[in-house]
Amino acid sequence: MKPVFIALDFPTAEKTFEFLKPFIGIKNLSVKVGMELFYREGPKIIQKLREQNIQIFLDLKLHDIPNTVEKSANQLAQLDIQYTTVHALGGGKMIQAAKKGLINGAKDTNHPTPKLLAVTQLTSTSEMQMKIEEQINVSINESVTHLANIAYQSGADGVISSALEDQLIHEKVSNHLLCINPGIRLKNNASDDQKRIVTPTEAQKLGSNGIVVGRSITQAKDPVQTYQNILSAINGGM
Repeated sequence: MKPVFIALDFPTAEKTFEFLKPFIGIKNLSVKVGMELFYREGPKIIQKLREQNIQIFLDLKLHDIPNTVEKSANQLAQLDIQYTTVHALGGGKMIQAAKKGLINGAKDTNHPTPKLLAVTQLTSTSEMQMKIEEQINVSINESVTHLANIAYQSGADGVISSALEDQLIHEKVSNHLLCINPGIRLKNNASDDQKRIVTPTEAQKLGSNGIVVGRSITQAKDPVQTYQNILSAINGGM
């Protein structure tokens, strides 16, 4: 089953677990822990979530010299997470170092190796912004595909991209490369700071291997039912 990662964009553990109370007992529940929550609560938030058998995507987007990234990834793998991220723009050697760190860290603690996802272009980035600020003079599709290929050749398990680019990535790089997609909104939701957005149903049709959903679930009147509806949509109605 393709996962729906609920983005836990809360400032404290208290608010996080208050939100999660209605979800207790749901099988294969998956969440994304980002910078805000992890920097506030640290590894203890991961431990508490794992005690509830929740699958964790720890999204810290590592981007540094290979040696630093390898050592950091080693530490993250010891937390018993299931997914984590690096920036593909860090290059092939950095991605390889991250993979090595995850493998060794997991081995040291007898945990399964987390899946490594490489961020291509953020879904908040427009093509015009990419060209002007990053001085990348190709289309955003070409940039994403190029970065996805670097990630694949360097041992990453998947990429973070807009679902709009999934089909191209699977065709041009590899159908085995996981495409995990943020920038998901329901039809009646505001786009907020996202640029390249799709609905869960559109993501499913475009070949998504999993989606990250934040405000559409966390700010819904009935978060559990909204989560179940989105889970059904990304899995083709199950």
